[in-house]
Parts: sequence; structure tokens; C-alpha cells
Amino acid sequence: MLFKNFFTINPQSCGTLSESEVFQVKKLLIIEDEPDIQELLEAYLRDAGYETALAGDGAQALEKFQKDSFDLVLLDIMLPKMDGFRVCELIRRESKVPILMLTALDGEKEQLRGFQLEIDDYVTKPFSMPVLLQKIRAVLRRTAGGAEENRCIHYQELTLNLDGMEAVLAGRPLDLTAKEFELLQALVSSPGRVFTREVLLAKLWGYDFFGDERVVDSHIKNLRRKLGVDYIETVRGAGYRAAKENP
Repeated sequence: MLFKNFFTINPQSCGTLSESEVFQVKKLLIIEDEPDIQELLEAYLRDAGYETALAGDGAQALEKFQKDSFDLVLLDIMLPKMDGFRVCELIRRESKVPILMLTALDGEKEQLRGFQLEIDDYVTKPFSMPVLLQKIRAVLRRTAGGAEENRCIHYQELTLNLDGMEAVLAGRPLDLTAKEFELLQALVSSPGRVFTREVLLAKLWGYDFFGDERVVDSHIKNLRRKLGVDYIETVRGAGYRAAKENP
């Protein structure tokens, strides 16, 4: 569902982050046995600035967790070899790492069991990738004591405040919907990279979206009108990209 964000921000609210500080890199362990969802989660979260590791079953998940250090765990319940509840129980014996359960089991019994095992949040499938990303950010902020500085993307005269979902162009606040903001973020995060309509639909509307892919075109049209500058290029027969910045 789309909603309006009316912005009255100061671009300086983002602080003075250097290029290497645009993202404070966090490492996430994705424990999911469905390859399509694994691939989607990994691509989306890496685009959002996170480092990721993958595990396809419970035993592999525990092996990777014990060998490496992670800032957050995304944990499916229905896993081969060892289910997510058992994985969570064993992780909790040695760590307070944030755990977000991501599962098709939406019953009250499963959710209560998860919270009894001290998970930090519970997300049911099908899910929205943008909403999942905001939940991950919220959990990381909460476990860090809320001291994180706002993370921003700077592209030409555009500034995107990722945590506040605020956009400013040459000192002018932009009136964007949530999907417009997320679409703009995806494009300007990787200048020069071509995004097909299918990829943008999966990233922003969710892997279960079955509507008309021309919804992407209409959002691009609205973004161009609100920006008033030629930041978004059409690549005929392929998709869209943010123009490369001049060196």
C-alpha cells in the first residue's frame, strides 16, 4: 500500500558521512531453504548495503554461525535437518544476536513459541521486501541502543535519508510516496546499473506480486516529474538506470 510522506527536512540531518560511511556494514546470516527466496533476499539486502551469508538447512546454519560473527539472523522455521525453532534455541544458548523469524507459519502458536525463544521479530510469508528491510533496520537500531547516525545516499544534487525516508534535491524537499522513494533509492544506489522491470517488481513489490509490470513505468513517470531533472534513463528493451555521475 502506498502512502504519502511530506518532507520538511534539512539535508544536514544526514550528517557529513564520507563515501565509505554511507552504509555502516552489518553482516546478516540468511537461513532459508528455498533457493528463489534465498537469492532474492541476498540480492536485495546486498543492494541495501549489508554483507550476507547463506545457509540452506539447520545444520549448515549452526556451522556457519559458530565459525563467523553476525549482526542479525534471518531464520526460516521449516528447514531440512533441523527446524528453525531448534536452531534458535541453540543459538540462544551462546548468543544474544538479533533473530528475525521469516516463515510461512502464521499461527499464534508458532509466533508465541518464537518469542518464548527470545526472537526479536516475526515476519510471515509472503512478505514485502521494503517492509522487511525496515524491520531489519529497526531491530539493529534497537539492539545498538538507538545511537546509529542517519544513513544517507548522495547522488549529484540529491540526498536520500534512508532511515527517515526523506529526499531533498538541491535544497528542495521532495513529496514522494513510499514506493517512489524506494524506487529512487534502488536506482541511485547503483548508478549505471540497468534494472529490468521484473527485478524492480521483485525488489519493491515483493516476490509474490502478480499485477501489471507497467506499474513500474507509472512510478518512473511520476518520479521524473517530481525530480524535474534527467536523473533516470530508459534503456530501450532492458529497463531503467540512474545516469552515471561525472567523475
